[in-house]
Amino acid sequence: MDLSEIRQTYETKGLDLSDLSPNPITQFQNWYEEVTQAEYFEPNAMVLSTTSPEGWPRARVVLLKAFDENGFSFFTNLKSDKATDLKTSARASLTFPWISLRRQVNIIGESKQLTAEEADIYWLTRPRGSQIGAWASHQSAVVPDREHLDEKFKFEEERWEGQTIKRPNHWGGFRIIPERFEFWQGRPNRFHDRLCYRRIENDWLIERLSP
Repeated sequence: MDLSEIRQTYETKGLDLSDLSPNPITQFQNWYEEVTQAEYFEPNAMVLSTTSPEGWPRARVVLLKAFDENGFSFFTNLKSDKATDLKTSARASLTFPWISLRRQVNIIGESKQLTAEEADIYWLTRPRGSQIGAWASHQSAVVPDREHLDEKFKFEEERWEGQTIKRPNHWGGFRIIPERFEFWQGRPNRFHDRLCYRRIENDWLIERLSP
């Protein structure tokens, strides 16, 4: 299938240094609020890219659950492929593809596993069905069919009936601690704006990159 004729023209305002906050976390928050106000579907969806123990790149979409000056946090099964990758190599990349707004943000940094206390706090906010699913799924493991999964879910649903569901030890989270941000704004003629923050000791250097 030839896709060479599929293209969109990015007619939008640009992104200049004067538009940016000196703090990339603040800049991310500003953009995130604008994306949310635009009613973008799941603005906290992000592509998490890792490297497998064998050196293969792997990417998948996960949901951002918190961000602040300490980093960007998400939760997962600690036996999943993504968790295995992060335990092998802490380096990771996050990409927020806010395509309808002609924007994307890329973040590169190192991961750190969240504490049990942090995982417990978020676990209590999860819908009951999601809590049951965390017990029922051996994430990333091969299963014979969908029926097997449904039976596992039903078993856990019955096991926890009438009880508060505890957080399993194999479920937790990670925080990506940024070393680099890139804010990308689509422009006409594929001459896009790319502004990059690089961590220099305890400060951030802002640079413009060629499109």
